[in-house]
Amino acid sequence: MVRLACTGLALGGLTAVTAARPPESPAPPTKPVFAVRYRNVVSPDRVRVLTVVPGENVTLEVAGIASGSGFVARPSAGRIASLGTAGGRWVWSAPLAPGLYPIQVVSPDAGDSVTLQAFVVVPLNGFQGEVLNGYRIGRYPEKPRGGSSYSLPAGFVEVTPENEDVFVSPHFSLKQFLCKQPAGSRRYVVLNKRLLVTLEYVLERVRAAGYRATTFHVMSGYRTPAYNKAIGNVKFSQHQLGSAADIFIDENGDGRMDDLNRDGRSDIRDAEVLYRIIDAASARPEGQGLIGGIGKYPPTRAHGPFVHVDVRPGHARW
Repeated sequence: MVRLACTGLALGGLTAVTAARPPESPAPPTKPVFAVRYRNVVSPDRVRVLTVVPGENVTLEVAGIASGSGFVARPSAGRIASLGTAGGRWVWSAPLAPGLYPIQVVSPDAGDSVTLQAFVVVPLNGFQGEVLNGYRIGRYPEKPRGGSSYSLPAGFVEVTPENEDVFVSPHFSLKQFLCKQPAGSRRYVVLNKRLLVTLEYVLERVRAAGYRATTFHVMSGYRTPAYNKAIGNVKFSQHQLGSAADIFIDENGDGRMDDLNRDGRSDIRDAEVLYRIIDAASARPEGQGLIGGIGKYPPTRAHGPFVHVDVRPGHARW
């Protein structure tokens, strides 16, 4: 595990927690009666992801309920302090060592909870060259002039055999977003919480349309700049930012898109079914601002049909 010399801000009345416990098991997929807001993002999901740099301070707030009085925030490590007297607001100071540090927010009667899978990342400027602890990252291209949709990631989540199966949202695990390049036991990924919120929303709309889907098969999630270049993809791909996923429905486990239109084949027409559901979902009031780009792709010798989804600012369809 990488350790970085980074100092957090000192706050009065902090409660230090030093012993990290194992990650929480994934919570039931039913919605909690409250939500947790941080960085102006609110999600009703029981399991969410939070990525921070070492020593960063993050404000957490109970939302979607009249009063936050009586709620408790329980971090597995780092420091937590209450804000104000009304309850339901805290500032969490992240540990200095990269790793997973779950935070559980519990209702006053202890009957409901939300788990934040808090990852302290290895900062982007925390390594030199193109390799991080034996894992090839490559070099990120300079931000293009006027490229508002391309912002370099703050850092990398370290993925190990111990944490790869952790759920980062109710229906998606950490390992689903790993780059496909060869690697040893220590790998790195960039996670974008908006992409996870979007995929959960899209999954909900797919089910509402009458299709069975326990999750999506993520054919391609994060791509390192080195891998992105090796496969000949566009220079400023959203995949390098952890902001895109190439997905399909695979309930029968054969590694290809299910026959969604029931014509006995898995082809571009099935990708079109999924594409139309996602496009319609983006136009709904609750989908505004969630989905940026959508593209549909036919099968090739290397893969079956799939749909690309990303959370870039603006609107793109292909």
